Amino acid sequence: MAEFTMELDDEQKAVRDWIHGFAADVMRPAAAEWDEREEFPWPVVREAAKIGLYSLDFYAKQFFDPTGLGIPVAIEELFWGDAGLGLAITGTGLAAVGVLTNGTEEQIGTWIPQMYGDEHDVRLAAFCSSEPDAGSDVSAMRTRAVHDEAKDEWVIDGTKTWATNGGIADVHVVVAVVEPGLGARGHASFVVPPGTPGLSQGQKFRKHGIRASHTAEVVLDGVRVPGHCLLGGKEKLDERLARAREGATGSGNAAMATFEASRPAVGAQAVGIARAAYETALDYARTRVQFGRPIIDNQGVAFQLADMRTRIDAARLLVWRASWMAATGKPFTAAEGSMSKLFAGETAREVTAQAMQILGGNGYTRDYPVERMHRDAAIYTIFEGTSEIQRLVIARALSGMPIR
Repeated sequence: MAEFTMELDDEQKAVRDWIHGFAADVMRPAAAEWDEREEFPWPVVREAAKIGLYSLDFYAKQFFDPTGLGIPVAIEELFWGDAGLGLAITGTGLAAVGVLTNGTEEQIGTWIPQMYGDEHDVRLAAFCSSEPDAGSDVSAMRTRAVHDEAKDEWVIDGTKTWATNGGIADVHVVVAVVEPGLGARGHASFVVPPGTPGLSQGQKFRKHGIRASHTAEVVLDGVRVPGHCLLGGKEKLDERLARAREGATGSGNAAMATFEASRPAVGAQAVGIARAAYETALDYARTRVQFGRPIIDNQGVAFQLADMRTRIDAARLLVWRASWMAATGKPFTAAEGSMSKLFAGETAREVTAQAMQILGGNGYTRDYPVERMHRDAAIYTIFEGTSEIQRLVIARALSGMPIR
């Protein structure tokens, strides 16, 4: 078991510096353009694929880093570059985690490679869980999957929303209700292969931030997938449903298993955004002269920067701890994954707001990047579990009570 350490080894440092170079040289110069265009940045993602940054091999290597730090270190650098472009590059990962946490070895080996493709044929994947009336309340999910035993196919009907890469992805992972009477415990995940009839893109959302990341509805109208597309397989599903009918606890939920595994990585995204805003504000405060001296010479500004850096470092430590715990098999008894996402997400919002304040009127314009960073940071107290939901998860873990 890897010991927890805050010191990266030489290989981890080399990966960090390599990604930092890509973020500085490719992502930052393109960030404002793709934010304005609100389109999926295929050229940037293809550049990432060309150097092996957008690839199954790269993310698998980071995911299986025994210290758990490979993924958060890589993600922080990408989102230091730009959040919208960062999500375009990493968005496929949530669907991959969905297969990894719920699928069989055969399904993992079959589907995850198809989610990334290669440098000559770049592909995308989408994880589809939220619905118009079921966001935080997963028990309200209506998308239904019915088993056609004669053909051993599952028929899926419903509408998903807020799906990153939804509709433009090659592979979709869809969470659906298989037994309505069991609430959230009656859900299962399905892979919808490329070109499956009945799946289409609905509304594409025009967003406040992370505009380079494609977010849309996914409509499923009589979508038929073979039995082997049920993640985990029918036997495992039947066993899980039987336990749920008997009232056993710990039966699990397909969407929640995916989100819990991904929360520290989302926290790392927020840390990257916050760090970028802090560094911009620090540089500005050192060079901006008012009343005959740099504004950093004023306690009002200097103390803000001190608080910003303190929060960022604390957020990173929470993310690293949760990532290390996950990699070494330590249970999140106090909801440490949710803690990391909660604190990092709120840090990103606060730090980017402080950065805008330090830049004054310049910070409010699109001539400086902190305006975009502040818009991008806003989503981190909302998606993949709002701050209120994270606090609920943490409170339940601490108390052992079904707090509502």
